[in-house]
Amino acid sequence: MDSDRTPMRPTREPRVTLDDLVEVLLNKGAVLHLDLIVAVADIPLIGVSVRAAVAGMETMLEYGMMRNWDEATRAWAERSTVHRALDLREGESVVRRMSGGHLLTEGVYHGWRPGTVYLTDQRLVVLRKEPREVLWEADLDTVRDVRLAPERTVGGEERLRLEVSLADGRRELLSAGEPETLYDLLDRVRAGRLAPALPSGAVPEEEPAIAEGHLWYEEPRRSGPLWRGGQARLTAGRLTWKSPVDARPALVLPLTDLAGVRRVSGYGPGGEGSVLVLRTTTGEEIRLAADDPDHWARRLTATSPAAAPA
Repeated sequence: MDSDRTPMRPTREPRVTLDDLVEVLLNKGAVLHLDLIVAVADIPLIGVSVRAAVAGMETMLEYGMMRNWDEATRAWAERSTVHRALDLREGESVVRRMSGGHLLTEGVYHGWRPGTVYLTDQRLVVLRKEPREVLWEADLDTVRDVRLAPERTVGGEERLRLEVSLADGRRELLSAGEPETLYDLLDRVRAGRLAPALPSGAVPEEEPAIAEGHLWYEEPRRSGPLWRGGQARLTAGRLTWKSPVDARPALVLPLTDLAGVRRVSGYGPGGEGSVLVLRTTTGEEIRLAADDPDHWARRLTATSPAAAPA
């Protein structure tokens, strides 16, 4: 050991509480290396060698540990809960579910019918559990337009509803616990930006990666956009981003939809000037941040010639 390096020794800090320990384990984690020998009358009888990593699940998954367990657990949870409520079609996967309802305007009864809104990669469904009944559903290929429509309630409060226009000319009104989130997800599913789930046992044939690495993605949320760290993968056909705690990519952007890439001034998760703005052919802007934004900007523009720097 170098003379200028002091070996670590156990210390006692009476001010440290259990909450402090839990916070360190969840946010950073700890690696334990322990060699223990149990001896009787100076005769070694039992040896114990322990190498353990203790951390919060998000930290574990971020470093690639326990990923198979996490994916298997998520798949089991989805099958056990969703399948009991909603009869999924062959190969159908649930993207999001939330509380909501459907406004019934046909027949004698006029009013809202509460239930649970399910968005899958094939359809939009409003389901009531007790008694079990599909209140309303539509295949996504029959949806022609979706918009957020403000509505004033009886009490005077203004709430956002989803107005869904169908191919047969009908317009349906839905309520949702998170209307803006559902609107955004529905738009992305219809545009093909959310990767559909693969049938059980299927193995995707992945394109070779042109660039891979850590990126931050500014995810749109009802309470405001939130930066999240995760893994990005750029191929000749698309850019994907996935958080280590998500079951599927939150962003799947076909490069044919990429119209421009630019760096913006200001501070981002990767430091000063780390934010990239990706402009799509539909006018939508996607914000990413990188430790090396120039590298990602060059890769994106080289892969998609239409994405000339703005």
